[in-house]
Amino acid sequence: MSQATTAPAAAGHRNETVIVFALSLAAMVVSMMQTLPVPILGLIRNDLGTSTANVSWVTTATLLSAAVFTPLLGRFGDQHGKKPTLVAVLGVMVAGSVIAALATSLPLLIVGRVLQGAATAIFPLALSVLREEVRPQKLPGAMALVSGTLAFGSGLALVATGLLTSGPHADYRNAFWMATGFAVLALVAVVTLVPATRHKTGGRTDILGALTLGIALLLLLLPISQGHEWGWASGRTLGSFAGAVVMAAVWVLTELKVREPLVDMRMFIHRPVLMANLAGILVGFGMFANFLGVSYLVQMPKALTGYGFDASILRASVEFLLPGAIVSLLASPIGGRLVRHRGPRVVLGLAAVLGTVGFGWLALDHSHTASVIGAGLIVGAAVSFGYAAMPAVIMASVPHHQSGIANGINSISRSTGSAIGSAIVTTILASKTIEHLPPGVPALPAESGFSLTFGIAAVSFALVGLVSWLGLRTNHGPRTVEVTVPAAAGTGQAAPRAAEQSDEPDKVSAV
Repeated sequence: MSQATTAPAAAGHRNETVIVFALSLAAMVVSMMQTLPVPILGLIRNDLGTSTANVSWVTTATLLSAAVFTPLLGRFGDQHGKKPTLVAVLGVMVAGSVIAALATSLPLLIVGRVLQGAATAIFPLALSVLREEVRPQKLPGAMALVSGTLAFGSGLALVATGLLTSGPHADYRNAFWMATGFAVLALVAVVTLVPATRHKTGGRTDILGALTLGIALLLLLLPISQGHEWGWASGRTLGSFAGAVVMAAVWVLTELKVREPLVDMRMFIHRPVLMANLAGILVGFGMFANFLGVSYLVQMPKALTGYGFDASILRASVEFLLPGAIVSLLASPIGGRLVRHRGPRVVLGLAAVLGTVGFGWLALDHSHTASVIGAGLIVGAAVSFGYAAMPAVIMASVPHHQSGIANGINSISRSTGSAIGSAIVTTILASKTIEHLPPGVPALPAESGFSLTFGIAAVSFALVGLVSWLGLRTNHGPRTVEVTVPAAAGTGQAAPRAAEQSDEPDKVSAV
């Protein structure tokens, strides 16, 4: 009898393992697409004969595409099935990667990057699948592992791109062929290892809500990513920000009036969900401040600037960025266990402490190799813990049929934070330059610019601590309590509208 009862359980455990593996691979590939072109923008500019301003659209296009498609596809997956949507989006990513690898002009390359950006929806869809397929007691660990692959994939893309473009006759297209291979592998894994969707809500797609949200996000992220080129006080920049405010108001009014909204506004402003999104912006900012700040810092020519490590792109990626990426991956299961036993609030607070310490260390001492690498290890763990905690907060606060869109919005918050991080780092380093350089030497950032960058990143993680402490406060004595979704995390009371919409109770660990 014991054999009969344990066999199905063992099979279930194996199924969970392969599902988590397939979804982790898919999430890793998504994060690789975001950072993959960063080290090779110069190669792309020279090969295609374009300007620095124009080539920046290679990264901007992906960001804007993700902003438009992630919430729409997250909601579509909730309505019509997660696995079919996952497979379709992965197919789009494969197509985009092939187009980018074959592109001989900048417009065609940007088209490929737009298709790659649409695949950002894979992450919230993956978390929704986990919620259906993984036992509640294992769910925090599974979500943390999939989330941890985001930071690892971002770092891995930088390292792999450095390896593929390190020769004297480097071809940036090799990086996109690598992306194609990973995308195909992820597609095969999802098709063969992820089971068919059980939960479908059906209903009509809120096209008007998706359109107004997409326009609002475009008008917000476009000036953030292009403000350095346009000028922060230019009419285009200020006009775009003003338009974003107007369209955000139009979107809210639209969602309050339509019968089946893309985003339930009462879910959107529910305190745990709102705080998780704010934390997403701050953690995303810190992650990109680390990637870009450290990458630029270590490549500085010490003979001209008095600081830096004269590192090549390859050395910057392998020696200085890869260790932090590996730590991010190793820390993710630890974050999952901490979420399960101590609650996401504690884990988010721990991420804040580690991030503040790591960036504080970088701000005070970035002249020694051990300091830069050691601080990067701490920041890598901080990002991983932050990514482990945020999905747990959201899953504990929304019913099944809203998990895709809720995590989609959280993905956009992290992308927004990354865009802000990129813009701020670029602006600071461009505004603080060394005054006296030999003739013919292009402007180089002053060391104070890096100190300021890392200091601001330390403050951003300190604010994550404030969010976890004040925004996720609970009246319960224990740090971790068992609630039944749709209960509001940490309150024991039903979240707005959740009770009437929930398909079935879902036991999760929440603060």
